[in-house]
Amino acid sequence: MTWADIWTATGETAAMVGWSTVLTVLFGLPLGVALVVFDRGGLLPLPVLKAVLGAIVNVGRSLPFLILMIAIIPFTRFVVGTTIGLAAVVVPLTVGAVPFFARLVEVALRGVGADVVQAAEAMGAGRTTIVRKVLLPEALPGLVSGLTVTVIALIGYTAMAGTLGAGGLGDLAIRYGYQRFETTTMIITVVLLIVIVQLIQSLGDLVARRLSHK
Repeated sequence: MTWADIWTATGETAAMVGWSTVLTVLFGLPLGVALVVFDRGGLLPLPVLKAVLGAIVNVGRSLPFLILMIAIIPFTRFVVGTTIGLAAVVVPLTVGAVPFFARLVEVALRGVGADVVQAAEAMGAGRTTIVRKVLLPEALPGLVSGLTVTVIALIGYTAMAGTLGAGGLGDLAIRYGYQRFETTTMIITVVLLIVIVQLIQSLGDLVARRLSHK
């Protein structure tokens, strides 16, 4: 194993996490908003629909990622046409992260004071306006913190997802550090993952603090 292998694996991890993060926000944010808006006492109370969405989210969060990854192989093949490589890995990563992020979005939105929403309603703001200009901006620090936690969780998922042929640091640690007993490789990959996680957490905390001060 060479340093070129390590940097290649780092790039593969970044690609897996980057694409799955974008898709997780794209699907998880609206789902989290729906869990709040459709709840009893929400902007558009639809308790039955909320219960269905909540059940789907709970099922998605309860499955260990390795089992989920294997269980949705037919779905992965249907979506991207293959079960190997970066595209195939992004599908289970996204499916696993969306319910997780949606719950964090729900928690962040519920932290917005009811008086703020009531004030917007009193001024004649519609539901969509309240979501876009009141709920989401007020909950932004919490949303950033939730996204930070989700990205870090995705980094952990990539260690298992790498078995589908997308590589990454986790896959490198398993193939070289564990299977070939290269202790140095294991140490280097673990240290790199720790550094990456620390940087992401620090950046997320910094952004969340600055947004909360605003």
